[in-house]
Parts: sequence; structure tokens; C-alpha cells
Amino acid sequence: MEIVENCAVRLHVPTDYVPAIVRNIEKVEVLKQDELVSEIVVYWGIEEMQFLTRLLGSDKIPSSINRDYKWPGLYNPFKHQITTASFLTLHRKAFCFNEAGTGKTSSVIWASDYLMNEGAIKRVLVICPLSIMYSAWQADIFKTAMHRTAGVAHGPADKRKKIIRGAYDFVIINYDGVHIVQKEIEEAAFDLIVVDEANAYKTATTKRWKTLSKILKPTTRLWMLTGTPASQSPTDAFGLAKLVCPENVPKFFTGWRDKVMRQLTRFKYVPKPTAKRDVYEALQPAIRFSKAECLDLPPVVYQTREVPLSPQVVRYYKNLKDQMLIEAAGEKISAVHAAARLNKLLQLSGGAVYTDNGEVVEFDVSPRLNALLEVIEETEHKVLVFVPYRHTIELVANFLASHGVTTRTINGDVSAKDRAQIINEFQTTDEPRLLIIQPQSASHGVTLTAADTIVFWSPVMSVETYLQCVARIDRVGQVNSMTVVHIQGSEVERKMYEMLRGKVSNHEKLVDLYKQELGIE
Repeated sequence: MEIVENCAVRLHVPTDYVPAIVRNIEKVEVLKQDELVSEIVVYWGIEEMQFLTRLLGSDKIPSSINRDYKWPGLYNPFKHQITTASFLTLHRKAFCFNEAGTGKTSSVIWASDYLMNEGAIKRVLVICPLSIMYSAWQADIFKTAMHRTAGVAHGPADKRKKIIRGAYDFVIINYDGVHIVQKEIEEAAFDLIVVDEANAYKTATTKRWKTLSKILKPTTRLWMLTGTPASQSPTDAFGLAKLVCPENVPKFFTGWRDKVMRQLTRFKYVPKPTAKRDVYEALQPAIRFSKAECLDLPPVVYQTREVPLSPQVVRYYKNLKDQMLIEAAGEKISAVHAAARLNKLLQLSGGAVYTDNGEVVEFDVSPRLNALLEVIEETEHKVLVFVPYRHTIELVANFLASHGVTTRTINGDVSAKDRAQIINEFQTTDEPRLLIIQPQSASHGVTLTAADTIVFWSPVMSVETYLQCVARIDRVGQVNSMTVVHIQGSEVERKMYEMLRGKVSNHEKLVDLYKQELGIE
């Protein structure tokens, strides 16, 4: 394959494909033709390259974005971002599996902007978590393609409808807001739909999946983004593939499950040895860059802070384990049951337990608070503290305030707009010094590179959430060496951190850990 005078592409194709190429591409010339392979020259335009990509199934076709585009924005694109944007412009439906922190949001914006310039699309609908509508997508559009307009369709239904009916180039909406304005979205005729953190659509039986499926038309472009495809189970690939490339998977979920999973008991399945390959083949076309491949980020150093449990916590911890041991006697322990019980032990280690009635019981965790203060005092830069449980957040915030540490908090009660303001202040001003975050509220999408240290007050229950938390500082814009600190005081916390660091997400491991903690077989 060769670029000719910066305006045409010369390549060799199977001779059987020549009639289709001549029929669908106006500016083409057959230079040489034999029984098996022919040499052709094609005008280097976006539509021509898109057709060749679809026909040949090749990832070697060059996008004309490499010749025509000026790459606007505050920052010059990295090489991997150019490659990603080029790939997306050539595929009507595709996956982007670049790791968190590689700047895939900007790659998508550049690719979309180029297609708008070429007249291939007019409007883009971005579907993403509520927590990153303002702070990631709207902010990145302003930084990357400031000549484009972006509206956030969030709030009352009338406001959402007004935004969607407006003249915005990009409309940003959260997952569960889509069905509220489904009719308006269909009427607006978006040419391209981008789904960020696409694992939210892994299950084809959910309302959000069915709504998106109805909105998609045969001509609608769809790009789905996630750094952790099928992270929990190979079966997670089914819902994603049915939206982007349904021809790659069986018609029904049971067919896919039987292909990638082996049944051990009536309700227990484990991945087949070929599952990883099958998932890879099903989720195509796709592009993926890891941070190690594309960014010269400073190294991340992991540390552990051992803190003794207070006598009060030790006493209640033992009582809780004794109670669980009695409950577990003679019964089969499920993964769900084990996770719930482990979560209760982690709550207690962290300082506050929620009773079955929803009441909060606080415990003395002064050793853990003092350890946190030590970590903060050892760095000159800003700090993120991830606290899994909401009531414990108040405990930590009050303690730090009493020691003069300026702190802001992000939990599920903070609106998306306020969250964006807090993040902007944290990133661009000297205060606050520290951000306390409930992981589910801001573990995806947002950039918090003003910090060089992350502290996990206690372990989270999901490998994906853990990796996303770390990626808040380990991403584009980070200039310092980074430290991730695990605070642990109990054996179950230590083992949970080992599982998270080792990316062990098998639910059966939770059952094993629970049994080990209780001392049962």
C-alpha cells in the first residue's frame, strides 16, 4: 500500500473484489489485474477509505484525517491518539478499549470533529455516567474542539428535551436519562452515538440496553468506549457485541454462554480455555492501547500502612465473626452472600457499620485517622482519599478539618454540576488540598492529576473500581511520581488488597476469602 502524491492510495486487492470497488467508488483506476490479485489506485477520501475498510476488513487502510486535519485544541495529540482517531473515522461501528488515562475522550472528539468537517455527520450524542458529563466530556470538548458547541441534557425532562432539540454539535446525557427523552432523541436523528464506560450496556435484558437498541438505526454510527471490556465475565461481551457487531455472536445469550462458559453445576459456570480468544474475536472491530504502550507516565509506587484495630473494633469484629460462623453452619455459601458478609467486616474495620435497619453504628478508628494524617503530611502535593462508605466520609472529613486540612467531598449526594466545580477547583487552585471521594461517585472518567497520592481508606469490592480509582492520577497530565497507599488493619483487608492488586475478580475467590476469615472449610 502506498500514498501517491498525497491524494491517492495504491494497493493490491483480491481480484474478486474489483467489481464491487469499481461499482461503489467513483474515483478508482485498475492498474493491473490478474486471476488472483489486482493493483488499483483509489482517491484518498474518507468515504473511499471507509468503504475499503468495510470490504477488506483491514486495519491498514489510511484515514484521510492524517492528511487533512489540523488537530485543534489546547494540547497536541499523542501518536496513539492520532491512531485511535484515525481508526474511528474508518469504522461506522467500533470499540475503543484504550486504558483509562490514555485520552480516548479527546480521540473521539477529534474523530467526530473531522467527520463533521467532511460532512459525514452533523450531530453526536454522548451517553456516559452522570459523574463525568460536565467534568470529562463537556470540559474536554471545550479544550479539544472549542469551535464546537456542547449541551448537557440533564435535569428536568423539559430541559433535556430543549437541549436535544437545540443546535448543539454534541449532546451529553447520562445512561438512565436516555429513556426519558427517547422520542426526542429519535427525532433529533443523531448521526453518531458514543457510549462511554460501555460496560453499563453489557446486559441485553436491561431497560437501558433495550432503549439504546431501539434508538440505533442501520445508518447510525456507534462507538463504544471502555478500558475494561468483559472485565467480570466472558458473558459480558454479549450485550456489547449485539449493539456494535451482532454478526459476531449467536442470536441468543444462551448460545454465547455455551460458547464461552463451561457448566459445572446447575447454576455454576466457569470460562472455557478459549473464552478470552472468543471475546476478542466477538468484540471487533476494536482498537486498544495500554498506558505502557503510549504514555511516558511516572511510575506508580504502592505502599501499605498497617494500623492496629482499636480494642473496641477488635471486640465487635470478633463478635460479628462469631455470629457469621453460626449463620454459616451447615449452609452453602454463595458468592453474593460472601460478598455481603465481607462488606460488613470491611465496614467495621473502616469505622462504621450499617445495621439491617439502615442505622449507623460508629466505632473508634483513631489509629487509622492518624495514619491518614501521616500520609498527607508526607507529600507536598494534593491527595485523594477513597472512602467506600458514606457515613465514614463524614468521620474522615471532620477529623481532617480539625487538623487544618482543606477538604472537599464527592459522594452520591453531590450533583454533577457541583462535582465538576469541585474537580475544577481541585485541579486549578491551591485549595482544597485533599479530596475525599466515594469510589462509585467519581472513579470513572475524571482527571485529578493535581494529586500525586491516593489513599484507600479501606478496600473497594470491585477490581474495575479499584483500577479506575488509581487511573484518576495515573493519566495524561501527570508530571510527578505517584504513590498509592493502602490502609489496612484486619486480615480480610490485607487479603482484599492482594486480590485487587492481583486483579483477581473471580467471585469464587470471595467465597474462599470469606471461609478463610471464618476459619471454615
